[in-house]
Amino acid sequence: MSAPSATATAGHHIQRNRKMKVVATLGPASNTPELVEELFLAGADVFRLNFSHGSHEDHRRCYDIIRALEAQHDRPIAVMADLQGPKLRIGTFAGGPISLEPGQAFRLDLSSEPGDATRVNLPHPEIFAALVPDTDLLLNDGNVRLHVDSCGPDFAMTTVVSGRVLSDRKGVNVPGVVLPLSALTEKDRADLAFALDLGVDWVALSFVQRPEDLVEARKLIGDRAALLAKIEKPQAIDRLSAIIELADGIMVARGDLGVELPPENVPTLQKRIIREARAAGRPVIVATQMLESMVSAPSPTRAEASDVANAVFDGADAIMLSAETAAGAYPVAAVSFMDTIAARVERDPTYQQMLDTQRLPLESSTSSDAITHAAKTIANALGAVAIITITSTGSTTLRAARERPMVPILCVTPDLTKTRKLMLAYGVLVSEGKSFRRFQDKVNSGVEIAQAAGLAKVGDTLVVTAGEGVPGSTNVLRVVTVEETPAH
Repeated sequence: MSAPSATATAGHHIQRNRKMKVVATLGPASNTPELVEELFLAGADVFRLNFSHGSHEDHRRCYDIIRALEAQHDRPIAVMADLQGPKLRIGTFAGGPISLEPGQAFRLDLSSEPGDATRVNLPHPEIFAALVPDTDLLLNDGNVRLHVDSCGPDFAMTTVVSGRVLSDRKGVNVPGVVLPLSALTEKDRADLAFALDLGVDWVALSFVQRPEDLVEARKLIGDRAALLAKIEKPQAIDRLSAIIELADGIMVARGDLGVELPPENVPTLQKRIIREARAAGRPVIVATQMLESMVSAPSPTRAEASDVANAVFDGADAIMLSAETAAGAYPVAAVSFMDTIAARVERDPTYQQMLDTQRLPLESSTSSDAITHAAKTIANALGAVAIITITSTGSTTLRAARERPMVPILCVTPDLTKTRKLMLAYGVLVSEGKSFRRFQDKVNSGVEIAQAAGLAKVGDTLVVTAGEGVPGSTNVLRVVTVEETPAH
């Protein structure tokens, strides 16, 4: 395995040899200061705190470790709080796991009595309210399929279609049915308040079914963090455009998608979601089981390596590790392999060509979009070493990332707390700069930061974009040659 591709320059920002970002989930296998630093040096750009597991104190400790690491290495690190969302599960069985036979009758109901070979508790009246005959229910990640023959407000009589064993508290999926559930449970609301007080940069919302779920979350979050919608329900695909419009970022959460949809549909949906999210300028993550074998094995399978490479070729902003780093035996190696695969793909001669052909034409191009597209073209034509985006909101930087330029994007911002979230975006390195009134002073500061970060040296060309006077716009483009002493 190749060594991690991070390099450091004179105590300044650690650089990666790739533009794709790596998200690593922290957990029992990786929650010490030493291991978090190893993951960071191996290639992790964003750390995920999974609120389905661990206590608030566990997450606070990890957050403090990350922020100390950020200060030590002078490289911003984005932190994501991933909310659990509503978990639909059956109850328990009196005698332990039961055996099922295809064709047998099996009842689900609201009775709290322990189950047996003929029935089990399903403590979710909202499921019964949404069920209709001829619906299928999937239990235990799809390993058990039940066909609903008849149902009422407190029961469902089903026939076992497939599956042999069922045990306590297994999950339930209801494909093809929009459930009358909020994406935010009471636990999620408490976790969200805690995460916002911590200062996380992203909040990932699970079980998104419709745009209204995001509206509800946004009211609670305000502008304290960016909102990421996890696309893991088929119902979300039906409203994808509206969900992308309301979210700040998107996650292709392939686990539940692969349970509720035929597996052969997931790869094409992955490409569609990435393409549409990118067209809207929303960072997009590909997640779930990317290097699953590395939970217990020291290296990935060839199929997993191809899966990671495919996500990079698809043009995703980031790829994510879950159990591999949270609970696996080889968390650092998993990040290092992810880093190495992504870097190798980005060196492929066809990679940039594929990204350019995948770009969707914007439905309503603005002058900001045109200027940003021109910045990429000019950077390529002049052999620029980086694009500098000067921004207070991050919109100028996200426009640049949407173009997927061949060179790094240096985001220079006066407010790191608002723009650290951009570390999730393709090719972006965020750096906090002083606030200047004169535009030339802003440009000079950006050039100095690019030199200090090892992105540029004397004689190199840089392309600068900014939004002057109108927050959220991009209305300035300048080409700069790095001089010994920047002109003031």
